[in-house]
Amino acid sequence: MAKIESVRSDFYQLPLDVELSDSTHGAIPHFEFVTVRIKDSDGGEGSGYTYAVNSGAAAFHALIEGYLAPMLIGRDADEIEKLWQDMWWKVHYSGRGGHATSAISAVDIALWDLKARRAGAPLWRLLGGYDPKVPVYAGGIDLDFTIDALLAQADGFLAHGHRAIKMKAGRPHLREDIERVRRMREHLGDDFPLMVDANMRWSVDQAIRAARELAEFNLVWLEEPTIPDDIPGHVRVVREGRTPVATGENMHTLYEFQAMISAGGVTYPEPDVTNCGGVTVFRKIAAVAEAHNLPVTSHGAHDITLHLLAAAPNRTYMEVHGFSLDRFVAEPMVFEEGFTVAPERPGHGIELDWSQLEQYRR
Repeated sequence: MAKIESVRSDFYQLPLDVELSDSTHGAIPHFEFVTVRIKDSDGGEGSGYTYAVNSGAAAFHALIEGYLAPMLIGRDADEIEKLWQDMWWKVHYSGRGGHATSAISAVDIALWDLKARRAGAPLWRLLGGYDPKVPVYAGGIDLDFTIDALLAQADGFLAHGHRAIKMKAGRPHLREDIERVRRMREHLGDDFPLMVDANMRWSVDQAIRAARELAEFNLVWLEEPTIPDDIPGHVRVVREGRTPVATGENMHTLYEFQAMISAGGVTYPEPDVTNCGGVTVFRKIAAVAEAHNLPVTSHGAHDITLHLLAAAPNRTYMEVHGFSLDRFVAEPMVFEEGFTVAPERPGHGIELDWSQLEQYRR
């Protein structure tokens, strides 16, 4: 029985090659990145991470270093469910979702990576295995791009092997969004899988109007049309908007997903493994979705999420996010004809270049 010997967390601010933007975060010049490395008494090591857009991740780092790491030392590294519950209740009163769940997520991912490495198996196989070939889409963060830049980005996505694309909406006037989607649809063709993401920009009535006007473009889904707190509003958008709805990247607990799914407020549940509670909770969300006969998609952290969707029979498209770690990863993901394949390397298979990351330490 291997005991947890050390838990190390580091905090970085990683610049983006191109300044990105959406309707709620505005300009995004960088993202904040928090890592966790766990070593056990047998010499094994697992790693995990979480992130934030522009700001807030220092709180994740503080929670891990000050509260979570000390309580893990000497514990059985394989008792992940027990450790998760203990971490949840340790910081529950100070967070209950949000910062607390993001901190727990990074630790949980590292524990599962360690477990899979100890077993000598890729994480997706350890989780049960379904199909290592996972369909993907390119998640553009492009609200302020000109239309020419938007179309050029789409061509770049196609050249890199993507066969599904998501674009941003939420401009000052709905007619601007409609025109941008129209141009993308004309550029990509009638049957090309296209998603639109409003990043919670609209009220419920505005979202219903937008969904109805966008219905002619045959979208795979309209993402985050309004705030995730408004479950009855989401139900209205699904029922009245005539367009499938994805949401979940800003939902940070299993219970939030259960409430939204059971109410009928979502068509494509969309958890982010780095803020919903880690591998432990992502699996449960996927199971709740499956029990309601819904497909599950994902937000961000595609390097890790690949394993989770490769083990989920109800998976659909996986988001390939703009906050990519490719320049810090030994073997970046490869995309071919709209798919990528989960690796056979033990654990999640992400080998970060720690020396290169060092220059961005905060």
